[in-house]
Amino acid sequence: MPRKNNAGAGAVSLSSPVTVLSGVGPAKAAAYAKAGIETLEDLLLHIPRNYENRGDVRLLSDARTDGGKTAVILTIATAPQAARLKGKMTVVKFRAFDESGSCELVFFNMPFLRQVFTVGSEWRFFGVVERIQKRTMTTYKLTSPAYEPYTEGRLPDFTAIYPLSEGLTQKNLAAHVSEAIRLCGAPADLLPDEIRRKRALCTLSYAVRNIHNPEDYAALAAAKRRLIYDEFFLFSLSIAMQGKRKREGRSFSCTKQNISPLLKLLPYELTAAQKRSITEIAADMRKETPMRRMLIGDVGCGKTIVAASAMLIAIMSGRQAALMAPTEILARQHYEDLSELFGKLGIETALLIGATPAKEKRRIYSALSAEDESSRLPIVIGTHALLSEGVQFSALSLVVTDEQHRFGVNQRAALTEKSKGTHLLSMSATPIPRSLALVMYGDIDISRIDEMPPGRQRVDTFVVDEGYRPRLINFIKKTASEGGQIYVVCPAIEENDSGEVSLYDINDDGIRKKPPLKAAIKFAEELSEALPELSVAFLHGKLKSDQKEAIMTSFECGDIDILVSTTVIEVGVNVPNASLMIVENAERFGLSQLHQLRGRVGRGKRKSYCVLVSDDSAETARKRLSVMKDNYDGFSIAEADLQARGPGDFLSSNSNEIRQSGGLRFRFADLCGDASTFVNATEDAHALLDSSPTLDNYPLLRDAISKLGAGTNTD
Repeated sequence: MPRKNNAGAGAVSLSSPVTVLSGVGPAKAAAYAKAGIETLEDLLLHIPRNYENRGDVRLLSDARTDGGKTAVILTIATAPQAARLKGKMTVVKFRAFDESGSCELVFFNMPFLRQVFTVGSEWRFFGVVERIQKRTMTTYKLTSPAYEPYTEGRLPDFTAIYPLSEGLTQKNLAAHVSEAIRLCGAPADLLPDEIRRKRALCTLSYAVRNIHNPEDYAALAAAKRRLIYDEFFLFSLSIAMQGKRKREGRSFSCTKQNISPLLKLLPYELTAAQKRSITEIAADMRKETPMRRMLIGDVGCGKTIVAASAMLIAIMSGRQAALMAPTEILARQHYEDLSELFGKLGIETALLIGATPAKEKRRIYSALSAEDESSRLPIVIGTHALLSEGVQFSALSLVVTDEQHRFGVNQRAALTEKSKGTHLLSMSATPIPRSLALVMYGDIDISRIDEMPPGRQRVDTFVVDEGYRPRLINFIKKTASEGGQIYVVCPAIEENDSGEVSLYDINDDGIRKKPPLKAAIKFAEELSEALPELSVAFLHGKLKSDQKEAIMTSFECGDIDILVSTTVIEVGVNVPNASLMIVENAERFGLSQLHQLRGRVGRGKRKSYCVLVSDDSAETARKRLSVMKDNYDGFSIAEADLQARGPGDFLSSNSNEIRQSGGLRFRFADLCGDASTFVNATEDAHALLDSSPTLDNYPLLRDAISKLGAGTNTD
């Protein structure tokens, strides 16, 4: 059937509909549309899901015996014969041979094959070769194999296998892809030559040709690498440009940056990672465009003193700073630490939370809005109470948020509105893998504190099952008798409170019953009965704030020996006397979450321990938990968690800004398997944007990013 567009190849472009291809009428076009293919560019980007290595040609006698497909070259020995079976089914049979034996070939519902195979012609067949033993003779059988006429040196070794929709066949797609490549070549190569050479990437034309018709393994690998890089690069550039638009506007340049008075108050030397992070933050705050930076570091790495340094820079420059925490417990802890430190420098700090008395709230409101610097409150620390309408700043220059992802959507929107034109520093105690951090926070800069202060004690970690329970009860007694305190973390508040749909788990280990969940309230009662001489309390997120505050105060004061809790104590709680962490149903938690829980102990001088309790016998669960036994680096644990669980479990619903921009819907790439490529592509994207902020030097790239929706507001 002739091509419908008779104007010549020059009139066909990537944006041409697939109907310009031979044999594509309305019905076939509709079938392509179901697969998301409407233009030739769509077709060229419809990447094979797999490849068959038909170049590994064997004799019939050497065919695979494991049920896999084998490529054989056979000479047709007999003319095909067709017969009608019951109903409308037809069968075509004939024999063919090679030097090792004879083979019967069978095809169903393909009567036209009688005219295809002629006696004496050679064909390459690819299918499952069945051995048939007849006394002393072995014959073979192939049922509905793939076939192609054999011409030595002209058949490709690899054959692409495409994802299909109803009305499409592999032969359709292969033929139409080849025709599209012949007519159009490849999409315009958007990647600057200097980046392509730097990363040793093939051209896009080579990549498109070899992703569909690979010359060999090396060519296929090079094609995949280029397409993966391009996808990551365009995504990173798009996200970076969104961030640039969000930062538009002027902020106050904080140029007075001598923080030595603060550092002299510290009884320790900052780590190199802390110093590097402070330098990066100080450089951002010196600019007249708003800082948007995330400070990521492990539990106990010293993020708070880095944030305090940034706050001091704002104060020395005659401005105000605010620190917002997601819970009153954490806000109070920050206040207690920082008010004492800043007090020694003569800088006033106030605490604003829901429980702040009305009179004190009015005083804080007035001091925050004072125009006169001498009567202005320089630093306020609080919860979402900082977002209330009564809070007005006269000279706010820096907002620090701790664990910002724990704030609700409305709270984060209010913070964005309140902090327009100010520098924003967000802290996270969750060591996020670098590749994932670039997805979650791709539109902001990242500082990583990737080393711990010297002298930080290591928490010995053990993985046990229910058989260890009597010994564990004795260990709790021993810890308490020596003056230590104990955390016990459960995955649920009450029985039947987990929201689980099924009590069974289906995975690579088969179908198995899940171990029952330990519920905090019931388990606290059981511990009280087993250890009547000890004080036991339970804490969970559904308690009122004053109840939680009272329980935590009692625990901090040592009035409570055992605190049974859900993961509400995962981040921020600081009780140096706590020396034993027990996590029930540990298999239900992510590795990074377990690492956070472990970080609640070992904060004082007592030797500390973490016991992970799990009755899950699945090999995958045991392997995951074993990572925790000997690994104490939060970033490497997070990488292991990413490999085990995938990115979906890291990106909660609170991260939907990135989801809205298409963050994880990569066509070619795998965020876990291609993490290093993603990091390289992101670094290159940011460097390119630094050299050409509006991409005026790269018009094709600028237009492509514009089509992706870069710069649109996704808040």
